[in-house]
Amino acid sequence: MATMDDTAARDRVEPTGAGAAEHEDVARRLLRSSEMLSFDPAHEVDWETPLDTAHHGASPEWCTLYGTAYWSELTPAQQRELTRQESASVASTGIWFEMILQQMVLRDFYAKDPTDPAFQWALTEIADECRHSIMFARGVAKLGARPYRPKRHVVELGRAFKALAGGEAAYAAILVAEEVLDVMQRDWMRDERVAPFVRTINNIHVVEESRHMTFARDEVRERMAGAGALRRHIDSFVIAAAAYFIVTSMVSDDVYAAAGLDRARAVREARANEHHKSMLRSSCAGLMEFLGSAGLLTPPARAIYRRAHLL
Repeated sequence: MATMDDTAARDRVEPTGAGAAEHEDVARRLLRSSEMLSFDPAHEVDWETPLDTAHHGASPEWCTLYGTAYWSELTPAQQRELTRQESASVASTGIWFEMILQQMVLRDFYAKDPTDPAFQWALTEIADECRHSIMFARGVAKLGARPYRPKRHVVELGRAFKALAGGEAAYAAILVAEEVLDVMQRDWMRDERVAPFVRTINNIHVVEESRHMTFARDEVRERMAGAGALRRHIDSFVIAAAAYFIVTSMVSDDVYAAAGLDRARAVREARANEHHKSMLRSSCAGLMEFLGSAGLLTPPARAIYRRAHLL
């Protein structure tokens, strides 16, 4: 009986000739970049200084309630606490998805040529993600928040996705999660209203994830070369569904109660918040352009992205 690893290996279209050389060159460049510019969060982040509650946990404009009537009723201290809880939720969701990412990458490169620069880059990426997850976990604790988790059905769907997804579907889903985080974290890391240690965490993640996104884009391009219409439709649907559950899980409904707010009212106003929907759409403009160029933006996929406010 063929294993899932065997299936993933068959599904991958290995680049040949000029394509193979270009693919290897991308991996080599990323390895060199990692050697020159990587961080150790254990030493780069100020973990010792106590949390200053005069700072936000994220740029207020990215808060799910920003621009609503409820937001205007909150005191500055309540607004700061809410952004800290939401930042902790985003970090917690990041850990959850990075665990999925690591398993998919390991499965993809199982029993492949270890001298291949792409193989070595894959291990480098996994090492980065391990450090990021520990960094996020320590960040959640320092924010004075508890770890948030996606809803149970989303956790179980993630369990199935990491076991079954392969090829371009896996790498494009990785790209979706990282692209959305990248845009918001670029705002947070430059914002002096945000706690300094959170800004450092965001800076580390942005720098190192830029390499991961470069590799994911390259993998998607290579694997989609010559793909037929049926494969494109299936992949586009799977990727869009994964994107929907990732993005809608970033901020848990539980953050509102943790921040001392009326949970039911906060959830209602957040879901109707056109400002936050606009922020999400703007963060995904480049991603949607890339998916379209790769043939992964079919009408059913577009409908899912619109439902998640990514398009």
